[in-house]
Amino acid sequence: MPSSRDRLDPASREPLDQLLAAVPGGFNAIPDIVERRAFVAGLLAKMTADLPPNDNVVYVDRLAPGPAGAPDVPVRVYTPARATGVALPGIFFIHGGGMVIGDLDGEHLTAMMLCETVNAVVISTGYRKAPEDPHPAQMEDCFAALTWAAAHAGELEFDAGRLAICGGSAGGNLAISTSMLARDRGGPPLCFLMAPYPMLDDRHETPSSQAILDIGIWDRAGNIEAWEWFLGGQPADGYAAPARATDLAGLPPAFVDVGDMDLFLDEDIAFVQRLLQAGVPTEFHVYPGAYHASEVFAPQAELSQRIWGNRIAALRRALHA
Repeated sequence: MPSSRDRLDPASREPLDQLLAAVPGGFNAIPDIVERRAFVAGLLAKMTADLPPNDNVVYVDRLAPGPAGAPDVPVRVYTPARATGVALPGIFFIHGGGMVIGDLDGEHLTAMMLCETVNAVVISTGYRKAPEDPHPAQMEDCFAALTWAAAHAGELEFDAGRLAICGGSAGGNLAISTSMLARDRGGPPLCFLMAPYPMLDDRHETPSSQAILDIGIWDRAGNIEAWEWFLGGQPADGYAAPARATDLAGLPPAFVDVGDMDLFLDEDIAFVQRLLQAGVPTEFHVYPGAYHASEVFAPQAELSQRIWGNRIAALRRALHA
């Protein structure tokens, strides 16, 4: 019986094959979470080590006040180097990593690219990780950083009336849940929600969640483990697992994309249907042959270029119309 990996886009598959040759089973096969985090950080650093510096973007690290009784939240603010003094739109950016790995450095290049190509101030936020800190620590950290950023829009030189929220995978979950929290707590206002291949459903019941077993990137076993750590023994509510949310009305206009070889395919399709039914204008793309985060692992592939091109165009329309 052919492996599901045979359906992957050939140009995107090569770096994945290299990863699996080095680490059979992929990085989720590394049982110790501290070692896994270090491996992923080292892999991303190796992938970007030879890239030249980007002189078109300047950035600074800041600390936003955390939720009550919690540590401050690290943020990194990116600004186009040739800013004209006119307030630019803002993108509040949340990294991925299954709620258990990832940091500001891991998606540094993505944040810089968004800053440059969209011509926007990007506020990239960190957050506490599971299993050390389960839900709702991640969402509350993101909301605290979002609230701080909106309150300091003048200082950070962006237009608080044109603020999008963006994140992929676990970052997509947090972009959605933080948007719901902003809606339910009365702000800050958000004009656009971008959630590539969001991690939404803790139940693991969809066909795609049961079919993706051997891709090597965010397969079923790793997803189940991450959800268990993220929930920390609590039942999932609609903020932890937006697939369970009962009310999606009032969210910002949205953009969602996912590959047809991504474990999250079916839950993302179902969520987009519910967004549309709730009256949320939503753009949705499914990419044949794309696996989870394939555009990160194979950035030069034509498929990856299409994925990024559609995202950047959508952000430009939302923020510069």
